[in-house]
Amino acid sequence: METIRSICVYCGSGPGNDPAFIDAAHAFGAILAKNDITLVYGGGSLGLMGATAQSALEHGGKVVGIIPEFLTDREKALTHAHEMVVTRDMHERKRIMFERADAFVALPGGIGTLEELVEQLTWAQLGRHRKPILILNTNGFWNPFSALIEHMSKNAFIRPGLNVRILTASKPEEILPKLRAAAPASKEVEAIKAATIVQQM
Repeated sequence: METIRSICVYCGSGPGNDPAFIDAAHAFGAILAKNDITLVYGGGSLGLMGATAQSALEHGGKVVGIIPEFLTDREKALTHAHEMVVTRDMHERKRIMFERADAFVALPGGIGTLEELVEQLTWAQLGRHRKPILILNTNGFWNPFSALIEHMSKNAFIRPGLNVRILTASKPEEILPKLRAAAPASKEVEAIKAATIVQQM
């Protein structure tokens, strides 16, 4: 049985300065739609967020936006998403995004994207979930981050038993095969979900 039915995408609310970033976002949105995978994302219509969501919609995909009330105007909430969840704050937004996703993908972005990515890595490192996490390293955007993770390991701040497992793809078409290969089996997914409900992050 398919264990990845929805993917949470973290990415910038701006387009960046490399056209390849927007191209990759468009391509990945289309890939999600064509594979009947729901896009869970931050709810905005601008930048890479908007490009991913608009592409998914244009190709017949399902889009779920999750945005805090104070950002609905600033990030121009995508009003024609299939579902738009307006939260009280960032904490509620991130919790719902986590609950609605079977895997996480980070496209290029800024501080917010980095914070969301690192939070999921931290939770995985501490054994709170086993959902796959992947960075789309368009034109080497995430190379400095990968180097920092390696630097932390070399300096024994990421110790054995607390390893960070992060997948990397250089092209959008590589993402789904890597996530599917890394996803827990269906029965294991259900057990993890049940444990998560009991523990309540």
